[in-house]
Amino acid sequence: MIIKEYILFSDEQKRRANAVDLEDYLLRRGEKLLPSGRDKRLASDHSVTIRGSEWFDHDTQQGGHAIDFVRTHDGCSFQEAVAKLLGGEQGQTFRSASERNAEPQKLFALPLPHHNMRRVYAYLMKQRHIDRDIITHFARAGTLYEDAEYHNAVFVGTDEHGVPRHAQKRSTNSCGRAIKLNVEGSDARYSFHHLGNDGDLYVFEAPIDLLSYLALYPEDWQRHSYVACCGTSYEPVRWMLTQMETPQMVSLCLDHDRAGERGSERMAEQIASEFGIPTRRLISEQKDWNEDLCAKQEHPKQGMEMKMR
Repeated sequence: MIIKEYILFSDEQKRRANAVDLEDYLLRRGEKLLPSGRDKRLASDHSVTIRGSEWFDHDTQQGGHAIDFVRTHDGCSFQEAVAKLLGGEQGQTFRSASERNAEPQKLFALPLPHHNMRRVYAYLMKQRHIDRDIITHFARAGTLYEDAEYHNAVFVGTDEHGVPRHAQKRSTNSCGRAIKLNVEGSDARYSFHHLGNDGDLYVFEAPIDLLSYLALYPEDWQRHSYVACCGTSYEPVRWMLTQMETPQMVSLCLDHDRAGERGSERMAEQIASEFGIPTRRLISEQKDWNEDLCAKQEHPKQGMEMKMR
């Protein structure tokens, strides 16, 4: 028979456990975290973001503080979660979120631009098969450029006054794993987008998927509005709908996978509840719209068929 000892923690111990900085806790446990604006995203589950002692799962719309995170992430009881956060048998002392919050926050700043965009054009045209005219449109708008240090493609999101508030960097290397990360200090509301003058909004996960969709369906594309959420966050969608004069339809074009399906269902519910606007799900043949575009370039005689529901 196994008997588990029940530990009675004081209110002060539970308060300290709940205030543990989750980044410190996860890094010491060997977890990999990815920058996501002011937050960090779990490499093992991109739908989960953390900031200080708080966490949020964008797929399940659940979140909370450190104790609930450890219970959910590690699948343990309340008592076990508190013990882990207080150091457990290892005797570790995790920093509190207030210690991290006391550090000066880094202000958002765009990476310095390169004097030309040759590598970005080459990457997007040759490897991603995106039309030159589409790339040039966003380059002239100042929302797509090549950075000076690493020659990344930088996708910029601006606020209602045209001021840059968000940027995602995408490596242009032809080999190795592609690097995608949001510039520190980015505001999730203002991700890469195009604001048209009709009532249609098209929603994507990544900027390259947005550009690929425009290459696949270029007719009068500038009339419509488009946003790349740089994930499956609802915040950029909400902001875009507030900027559109008369929003009428939202087309959810997230990836053709489990995360994209769950994200689309969640967004559809939120849009209906907050704005009362109908939505539809547009699904690529492959995993995403760039894979569809590349397949079309490799087999031009085979027409691409867009799924809708």
